[in-house]
Amino acid sequence: MLAGRSLPILLSASALFATWFGSETVFGASSEFLNGGLYAVIEDPFGAALCLILFGLFFARRLYQMNLLTLGDFFKARFGRRTELIATAFLAPPYVGYIAAQLVAMGIILNVVSGLPVWEGVIISAVVVTFYTYIGGMWAISITDFIQSIIIIIGLVALAFVLAGKAGGFMVIWQEVPTENLRFLPTWEFKEVVTYLAAWSVLGLGSIPSQDVFQRAMSSGSARTAVWSCYIAAALYLTIAMLPLFISLATRHLYPHQLAGDTQSSLPRMVLEHMGMPIQILFFGSLLSAIMSTTSSAILAPAAIFSENLIKPLMKNRLSDERLLLITRGAVLLFSVMATVMACMRSNIYELVGESSILSLVSLFAPLTLGLYWKRATRLGAELAMIGGLVAWIGFEFFEGPYPSLIPGTLASLLILVVVSLVRKEKPLTTS
Repeated sequence: MLAGRSLPILLSASALFATWFGSETVFGASSEFLNGGLYAVIEDPFGAALCLILFGLFFARRLYQMNLLTLGDFFKARFGRRTELIATAFLAPPYVGYIAAQLVAMGIILNVVSGLPVWEGVIISAVVVTFYTYIGGMWAISITDFIQSIIIIIGLVALAFVLAGKAGGFMVIWQEVPTENLRFLPTWEFKEVVTYLAAWSVLGLGSIPSQDVFQRAMSSGSARTAVWSCYIAAALYLTIAMLPLFISLATRHLYPHQLAGDTQSSLPRMVLEHMGMPIQILFFGSLLSAIMSTTSSAILAPAAIFSENLIKPLMKNRLSDERLLLITRGAVLLFSVMATVMACMRSNIYELVGESSILSLVSLFAPLTLGLYWKRATRLGAELAMIGGLVAWIGFEFFEGPYPSLIPGTLASLLILVVVSLVRKEKPLTTS
């Protein structure tokens, strides 16, 4: 699950870089960028890079020194077993939507390349990625992440240069971008500022209490490596994620007819129809491998939580390592099947990823952060914060208030934890 906590900085940084660099970055973000400019992609890639920076600054070193196997183990060490079980219920389910987003992306690629219906591509992709996740581990995932990160960077850079050459240079494409599409900051209206902060928070804060980021950082060979891997990965992510945005602009400039219909599939259609075979091989091969790598770790993360923080405590730690491994592999199959069903029913990659992070934000961000930095945070406060944040989020989603529902959900979680911890004092468990 943690590759023996032995990854050197190159493998650790590439693994963290590959955490989200998949369907939502290449397909989802480029599609949103064409429709709404930079303002529409605050969530990803900018929010994703913010998450890695914040994790490196405030979380990586402290969590690494606790020598934990999963993020659920933190809630057990800090608040007790009951809190661990409640946290598990919030940690694992969000991955179903995230895995589904990756499967949709692979279905789109197979549809464009071979003509298969998207749902058939989803099922084929799920079978393949589930198979090697079932027999593999974090060490194998990290090695493939490193190799695939190099390939995807080469492929995107090559495609960007070819398109720029066809258009007559980078500046020709850049000058066509409307000024309003380059707007990055909100106007000083209260509602817009709140919406803007919410966009940063979806991945920027919502993915901090996630097992996949935790798992990749904790696989590092030292606390220092974990911290610096986060910073390097953030820089890589923010830099390389600009390439799909530029490529989408070049596609609109050179082949505007490609953007008719589903803009999520415009890039693969354009590459297939207008690029030579070497670029096609680089683009489709590296893109598929990068998405598959992201998917495999996304499947492994909830499976580890399910077996370590749900089944193992319920069995009162009577499981042998061999039986725990078997249960983990069974959980891999379980989460893969659920994600495959969702992927066949939903197709918007960007929305699937965003929804998966919001659940973690409104339920787990406050208990994790205050649990690390506030000694007076109590078990009851953490548990009610998880449940209260979720209830508030669902309530504001149902009634469709004027502000993004994740804002009142997150604030409710934070306030509940603080108030309950101050009113009903408990002796906190040690974090050592």
